[in-house]
Amino acid sequence: MSDTDSYTPPRVWTWDSESGGAFAHINRPIAGATHDKELPVGKHPFQLYSQGTPNGVKVTIMLEELLALGISEAEYDAWLIRISEGDQFSSGFVAVNPNSKIPALLDRSGAEPVRVFESGAILMYLAEKFGAFLPNDYPARAEALSWLFWQMGSAPFLGGGFGHFYAYAPFKIEYAINRYAMEAKRQLDVLDRRLAEKEFVAGSDYTIADMAIWPWYGAVVRGEAYDAAEFLSVHEYPNVKRWADAIAARPAVKRGRMVNRTTGDLSEQLHERHDSSDFDTNTEDKRAAAETI
Repeated sequence: MSDTDSYTPPRVWTWDSESGGAFAHINRPIAGATHDKELPVGKHPFQLYSQGTPNGVKVTIMLEELLALGISEAEYDAWLIRISEGDQFSSGFVAVNPNSKIPALLDRSGAEPVRVFESGAILMYLAEKFGAFLPNDYPARAEALSWLFWQMGSAPFLGGGFGHFYAYAPFKIEYAINRYAMEAKRQLDVLDRRLAEKEFVAGSDYTIADMAIWPWYGAVVRGEAYDAAEFLSVHEYPNVKRWADAIAARPAVKRGRMVNRTTGDLSEQLHERHDSSDFDTNTEDKRAAAETI
């Protein structure tokens, strides 16, 4: 790795070695499948292929919230895609999402399967399909969609920018950390000012905008991401913290956070979800206990 103070970019960039840091072994400058493997298919209308990262959690929260409303048509099978092992580059996954990023959803409720990829698109698709968590009247709808797309545009600076250089890069670069810490704090201030005026991000109602923003920014202010709460002085954003804690307490959010999760307490990891009873019977702590009997 070149010294950061003396590096001069070449006239033409070429990929001749891994960049280092977490996840470097799965990064490459080309798209497409690396191996042939079909995706599993369960019994429910929706097939979700994901992992419990912030982007994956958005969708499992939405599905669990829909089920909590009594919308049985939103039943789903959630299959774990281990991104650190390159599952997202299988031929089956690439057929559902050519961008090889989780989450990816296959709606098999109609005559022909419908693929939906990108977490924001999935949230909108489900909200419109079931008429829930997205206002129908256009001033409120525009507000919710504006905040949804704010998240889609802003979170890469938080995750791929701040999170990467602060927590995952192979060495610390002061300029990069300062640059993205500044932007992360600016974004938190945007949210804090908004949430000083409204109960939820889009207004008085809980919407897909909250579901999209919470897994990223809620995790930061609750000290659950990048071990950066002190570094970012998250106590300066009390309105974001109030909102984040309120959403974390929702039963559907608690369930959604468990689905496809591979980190943390084993009792909160449900690698695959095929039935609501799995939350009580199939978490990793219970699977491990069963294997020892």
